[in-house]
Amino acid sequence: MSIKKASLIIILILLIDQISKYYIKTNFMLGEEIRVFDWFRILFVENEGMAWGAKIPGEYGKLFLTLFRIVAIGGIGYWLWDSVRKNAPKILILCISLVFAGALGNIIDSVFYGIIFNDSYGQVATLFPEEGGYGTLFHGKVVDMLYFPLYGGTLPEWIPFFGGTYFTFFDPVFNIADSAISVGVILLLLFNKTAFPKK
Repeated sequence: MSIKKASLIIILILLIDQISKYYIKTNFMLGEEIRVFDWFRILFVENEGMAWGAKIPGEYGKLFLTLFRIVAIGGIGYWLWDSVRKNAPKILILCISLVFAGALGNIIDSVFYGIIFNDSYGQVATLFPEEGGYGTLFHGKVVDMLYFPLYGGTLPEWIPFFGGTYFTFFDPVFNIADSAISVGVILLLLFNKTAFPKK
């Protein structure tokens, strides 16, 4: 696969990701949801940290996380360029492209959203508000909206530790960028022998 085709994949994913985030941010208040099906909802949440909302504690935790993501995306970008240069299998280049696009999509939120949007608490956010954004450069929150609560119910009492508690599967709320990363990693695991052929 050529670098041109890989770039087209990345640009397409970035466009879908950023358009969907812009739409949610400028049409939903934080916590607002639309129930599409019982098992699929559009739910607007913001993620200040890593996967599943985990955060690095401390005053500079968010800044450290954003800078780490930027360094990581540089490494992934080099891996993509090197794989194309070495004529690596198409599945490997596709997977790296998906991961790169997803990581870049979330970095855009982390770096810029704090200065280009105002907050979404009890209001719909505005792009480039006159009073300024809700944060500073490198301190933006990642917009998530895809929620698939496939099952929700009380677990049987006989299950150790968790019996009798309410359980939801699948609980995390995510976005298109997260989906691209997940698909890239899953494909890499499923087709690892094709992606990394033994010489």
